[in-house]
Amino acid sequence: MTKKPIRAELRPEAVTVLIDQRENLPFETKPMQSVSGTLQAGDYSIVGLESEIAIERKSLPDLISCCGTERARFERELQRLLGYSTRAVVVEAAWSDLERGDWRSKVTAQSATGSVLAWIGGGIPFLFAGNREAAERATMRLLFCAARRRYRQLRALVQPLEELK
Repeated sequence: MTKKPIRAELRPEAVTVLIDQRENLPFETKPMQSVSGTLQAGDYSIVGLESEIAIERKSLPDLISCCGTERARFERELQRLLGYSTRAVVVEAAWSDLERGDWRSKVTAQSATGSVLAWIGGGIPFLFAGNREAAERATMRLLFCAARRRYRQLRALVQPLEELK
């Protein structure tokens, strides 16, 4: 039986994105594959790396409610995210949208920006992508980069064994 050589590089088509089943409007993952499942944290991960990668997606109205009425629940989510080596909250809006405060809520722009900055200071990266399409691209790129980094680490472990044969 001949063993297949380990691929030099990971291709996006070989990666499967795991989308949390509670995600209402999931992002398109092409050219990566996708499956639905339950994640302990976040909305997106990679199959096989669910304990290492977690990306949370937020629309601006979602984020504002997380700064107000949903704060306790969201902060529990952020605490779970801290356990992941690759973690982020990707926002479908620009930072300027947050600063502008153009929404119907008791949460002020100053309070919302302060909350996000405190969460960033606590170790949670926030990426304000500008809009949904850019958030989708950034999320898929972030997932693939994290998967590729892990693939390279694992390949480096087994490559010396292959060279000894």
